[in-house]
Amino acid sequence: MSFPGKYELQTHENFEQFMKAIGLSDELIEKGKDVKSISEIEQDGNKFKITVTTGGKVLVNEFTIGEETELTTPTGEKMKAVVHMEGDNKMVAKMKNMTSVTELNGDTIVNILSVGDIHYKRISKRI
Repeated sequence: MSFPGKYELQTHENFEQFMKAIGLSDELIEKGKDVKSISEIEQDGNKFKITVTTGGKVLVNEFTIGEETELTTPTGEKMKAVVHMEGDNKMVAKMKNMTSVTELNGDTIVNILSVGDIHYKRISKRI
C-alpha cells in the first residue's frame, strides 16, 4: 500500500467525547469540532513524516517503524511510542494512555484514536 499523499478529513465520530477524555478545554473543542483537517504523509522506506493541518494549527510527527520515538498528541503533549506495521496497510502506535490505529484502504485512511473505551474515528480521503 502507498501511504504517501495528502488526505482531507471527510467525517469524524466521537470528537467531543474523546477530546474531553484527553483533557482539551471546552473552548478548544468547540473551535475544533467543525474544522476540516488536511493530513500529509511522507514516506522514505520505514521513515514517516505526518503533518496534520487543522485551521491554523500544524501538528508534525516523524517516526521510523519499529523504533521508539516521541509523538505529539492532539493536546500538544509529547509521549514515547513505537509505531508498528500490521500487514501492508495498517500502522499501530501505543502511547501512555492512548492507542492510534491508522489503516489505508485504497484512497481512504481510517484513523481510530482510543483512550480506554472512548474511540475517536476519523475518515479522510486522498486529494
